[in-house]
Amino acid sequence: MALKEWYGSHARNIPGRIDNVKVRLSVLDGRGEDGVLSDDEVAELRGITSDIHSLSRV
Repeated sequence: MALKEWYGSHARNIPGRIDNVKVRLSVLDGRGEDGVLSDDEVAELRGITSDIHSLSRV
């Protein structure tokens, strides 16, 4: 039963997590269009694309 509960809590939240990642990606894209991203922002952008890839496989 514990595995079923874990899966249920993670599977239910996937659309919300995808939306949050898309919003953050949009913010960083906007900053990149206006100027140069900092090293931290570039690292975050790479992490976001990795998160999107991971969430798309679920």
